[in-house]
Amino acid sequence: MVELRSVAKSFRGPAPRRLFDNLSLAIAPREYVAIVGASGVGKSTLLNIIAGLEPVDAGHVVIDGVDCAVLDDETKTAFRRARMGFVFQAFHVLPYLSVAQNVALPLALQGRGGTAGDARVSAMLRAVGLEGREASEPRELSGGELQRVAIARALVHQPMLVLADEPTGNLDPDTARQVIALLRASVKESGAAAVLATHSRVAAASADRVYRLTAKGLHESSAAELE
Repeated sequence: MVELRSVAKSFRGPAPRRLFDNLSLAIAPREYVAIVGASGVGKSTLLNIIAGLEPVDAGHVVIDGVDCAVLDDETKTAFRRARMGFVFQAFHVLPYLSVAQNVALPLALQGRGGTAGDARVSAMLRAVGLEGREASEPRELSGGELQRVAIARALVHQPMLVLADEPTGNLDPDTARQVIALLRASVKESGAAAVLATHSRVAAASADRVYRLTAKGLHESSAAELE
């Protein structure tokens, strides 16, 4: 499903530094993997590399058998829209669209609207506990509800890979636990693979595998070892 092969990444400029080197990882369908590490170690950058938003200095990112480095920008964008879903700390729910319109965005970008699209949006909102809130505006929702919208939007187009960057960072502990449980259950039910970047011990403990990111790469860890 997802393979990182000897990936290296550095930041250039006035103060150049190497983020990581010789980083390798393989993720199978339905696997839910957490990436932990200190602030600034490159967790978000790693997600961007997997998504094809950041180039690598060396190595390969292969998704569903496709080496993303060989794709041009237009093809890479289409590939990302069709096969990936994203959940962010700041929700990124568009304030001028209704809940249903926000969830429907990935379908609209692929030209998959109409009756079938509406049915898929309704099914996803039902799955995340927001049935009946289709017409609500984002300003009417709590932080936990907004993250549920983001999860529904990430999965509505049935992606093969879900990337979640600190999805509980703006939530209180109880709501964070509910959202993480929902994200895990939704990913498992959909059959997608998922990569979660997080500082949260509770969020990481929900994963099938936990990796700590350092300048030397990824090192498999366990929930018990998390600080």
